[in-house]
Amino acid sequence: MSDVTDFDSLRRAMAENSEEPEGPARNARAEQLLAEAEKLGVPLAVIEALGHQLKVYNYSSEKDKMFVPFARLLRMWDERPEDFDEYETHSLHWVFKWMSSGMLDQPHVPLASIEKWLGEMEHRYRLAGHSERAVRSAEFSVAAHVGDVARAERAYGAWLAADRDAMADCHACELHGQGWWQAERGRDAEALELWAPVLEGEFACAHEPHTVLASSLAPLLRLGRVDEARANHLRGFRLVRAMESMRGAYADHVEFCVLTGNEARGLELLAERPAYFTDTGHPRSKLEFMAVVALLMDRLTELGLGGQRVPGPAGRDWTAGELAAHARAQALALAADFDGRNCTEHVSERARARMGQRPLVERLPLGVRTAARPKAVAMPAPAAVVAPDGSATAAAEADLPALLAEARRLSDTLQPNAIEAWAAVSRAAEGVELHALDRAEIADHRAMDLGPEGVPLFEEAAELYAAAGDPGEALAARARGAYVTALTGEVPQALTAIADLYDRVLALYAEDGTGVRQTAAVLMCRARILMRRVHETQDAVPEAVLTDAETAAREVLALVDGRAGDDVRLASRAAEAQAMLAELAALTGDVEGAAELFARASAEFVGAGLPWFAVEYEARLAGLAHHLGDTAEAERALRAALEHGGPHLEAPGRAQLHLQLAEVLGGRGLSEEAAEHALQAAHWADEAGESRTLGAWARQQLGGFLLRQGRFAEAAEVLESALPDLSAETHGDGAVVQTQWWLGDCQSELGEHREAAERRLQAAEIARHWPEQHDHATLAHLAAESLGHAGLHAEADQAYARAGGLWRTLGNVHGLVRSLRARAWLALRVEDVEGTSELMASAVEECRAALEAVGDDEARERLVAELGHTHRQFGDLLARSATEDAEDESIRTALEEALSQVTRAVAVFASLGEDALHSRTGAELAAGWLEADLSRPAEAAARARAVLVAYEGHDEGDETAQERRAEAGQMLQVVQEQADAEREKA
Repeated sequence: MSDVTDFDSLRRAMAENSEEPEGPARNARAEQLLAEAEKLGVPLAVIEALGHQLKVYNYSSEKDKMFVPFARLLRMWDERPEDFDEYETHSLHWVFKWMSSGMLDQPHVPLASIEKWLGEMEHRYRLAGHSERAVRSAEFSVAAHVGDVARAERAYGAWLAADRDAMADCHACELHGQGWWQAERGRDAEALELWAPVLEGEFACAHEPHTVLASSLAPLLRLGRVDEARANHLRGFRLVRAMESMRGAYADHVEFCVLTGNEARGLELLAERPAYFTDTGHPRSKLEFMAVVALLMDRLTELGLGGQRVPGPAGRDWTAGELAAHARAQALALAADFDGRNCTEHVSERARARMGQRPLVERLPLGVRTAARPKAVAMPAPAAVVAPDGSATAAAEADLPALLAEARRLSDTLQPNAIEAWAAVSRAAEGVELHALDRAEIADHRAMDLGPEGVPLFEEAAELYAAAGDPGEALAARARGAYVTALTGEVPQALTAIADLYDRVLALYAEDGTGVRQTAAVLMCRARILMRRVHETQDAVPEAVLTDAETAAREVLALVDGRAGDDVRLASRAAEAQAMLAELAALTGDVEGAAELFARASAEFVGAGLPWFAVEYEARLAGLAHHLGDTAEAERALRAALEHGGPHLEAPGRAQLHLQLAEVLGGRGLSEEAAEHALQAAHWADEAGESRTLGAWARQQLGGFLLRQGRFAEAAEVLESALPDLSAETHGDGAVVQTQWWLGDCQSELGEHREAAERRLQAAEIARHWPEQHDHATLAHLAAESLGHAGLHAEADQAYARAGGLWRTLGNVHGLVRSLRARAWLALRVEDVEGTSELMASAVEECRAALEAVGDDEARERLVAELGHTHRQFGDLLARSATEDAEDESIRTALEEALSQVTRAVAVFASLGEDALHSRTGAELAAGWLEADLSRPAEAAARARAVLVAYEGHDEGDETAQERRAEAGQMLQVVQEQADAEREKA
């Protein structure tokens, strides 16, 4: 049986359908409702149902269906205009504009028909007395589409010159079109200036700022305003994600991903909307979408990923290369259809230009979680260089001396790429006869590169050094092997080996058989191994172990002290020894001493021209400074670490440093800069393959910093991206709860109240198991607020009751009272007046009971204020319960009770003195209006004058005081008129 039985039920059904998501289901329901309307025998019912059908078609992928209901509406108008009420008359003329753009978007509609329609629109608008503004706007769209720039400019000028009237598009839509034309003509800055009121929230509508945010992306990138582009992508994509009719705007976001090196996110966006590949109801947006698909697939192919599987039209699997060809063919075929209709090449030229774009930013971090960026396939290694005589070996021999010299220079100065230089020497030396010293150095550095697998090579290097007549370097190579052995966990074996090497090198040094550099190398390896023993000792480190390590570090310092000169290696030994002493100080609890020594070590590395070695120690120093409460030093150290590391920092370390700095800055309230570092941390964590661990932390922090700045849509996107990767096992359930909490706050600010309630309830469920229940109570209370805003009154009441019980258990009277007041207002919404009064009366009693028990003066004042607010809300609630259809006596009784409660509120606030002045005067004015409603003008006037007296000599800059004075003056005027009217009656 149909749920449409009369005109009212039809209207309710159409209103409900309007709230459904865009798409075929909503369209089908509109078609069904039209059939039901036709059965009612009411012409206006059919008119409204046709208008509803036309609207849902327009906001869907089936835009091509809207011409039929409009033609029928127009025929009905021509035959019986009296059947249309004022609203439907307005709507009929309004959708003329939709028809104009709708025809333009369908290449099978001849251009002559569109031009004829423009004339028809102009004629009908003139008859109806409307401005030509909408007509000129439609003409501009036609001219711009076909590429007639001269006509477009004329129409654009006429559009702006014509008066705005009821048929003009809303400000937001008009500004979008005007800005689009500026960007189309290469005037990006002018476009963004026009769009500013929409981007800043001054103007909005059903599809704005959605389309402006999308359209702004490429212009912002072209102008180098990448931070704004990122923000607009995060804000805008959230708006268009669920709107089926916004394929063109969706394409702009995919394009943005390609232009900013975010190809992986672009693929994710394509996967979210498979129907966009095949929906045919709006050919123009399909052309835009397929052009961008081709752009993305071409980019992947260029990166060597043409064989990668990608999302595409349903029914088969696609590689990037295959989809590139398919999308390009589809886009160009659609463009050709339009150009064939328009008799120009303009649409095809624009499509080719869009598909041929190059990235504008190498990589723009977005903050949201995406798959790892597709990597370019490595090109084959270049062929060996061939000498003039045709011998590759001879060419290598010719280059080898230069390679050796460069490798030695880099290793002598401890440059980060020294190992790679020695690897190049090793490759060039294959098959070449070399001196033993050269072969020793090659083997030594090869061993360093191999790590644990290189231990045997250290022995080979030692033998070669000995054969070359350098026994000290031979001992140093064996010492390096012993240290690597310790790194594998074989510390006792390493200690045995280094003890012998230590004795031998000291004896050799005493006999002038080797130099300071070689001796320092052995002593440093010994100190490192002893430090390794310190770190691997379980539980408390024995005093002897600590002493041995400290003695070894100081021995290094004693050896190199004053001998380093310009020798970078020796300077680095001294700095490293200082850092060892710092570590030992930290282990023994001397935090301040450790911080001083780490600072000294860092300064010595920087002074030696080796800032990249200072990174670790600045990071350690930052941690110690944070422990000591010296946030300024912690910030300085972290900034220094990032600066010193420069391009040599590995991705994981860079991510850690950025995240630590973000936390420090956030703690100082510098949320904007903190967000920048959290963004960088998320980016580098992704680059390091740590998206699910460190990356999730960084995104969680980033979302919180964006929330603090009021950037709710961006924060929500980032937090939603972080949430799936956050787990109690890895990050702690506190991080999960905080993320849900923040996300709920964002969604509440964005008006997504059901979603906010869900997030808050999920967080509350986790917090329910915590020993301390304050967070559980707060989240339950917040969830109740969201449920109430979502219109789920019964569920909201249950959540408030749950929160109230928790507040009572915690002894938090303020939370309990506020939950009771909230439940009272909910009861009023469902017209439970008795329940409303009982709940508010309970809130009053809880306040009074708490006041009897409280002893602290500050707590008492807070409770007194809470009691005053409760009486005030009780009065407001009773006044609103007096419905207009109630009996006069019932209304008067409710108003009297309301006045009694508000009067009590005045007295309570008055007892708090000046601190509660605004609360008292607000209640006084509320009481005055109730007196006026009860036909007591003298009493009302007295209350108004009391407010004016209260603010005599008050600060003129106080906005609340000004508002109260103005309201009191208004009240005096109203009651004077009321008194005059009473006198006239008498």
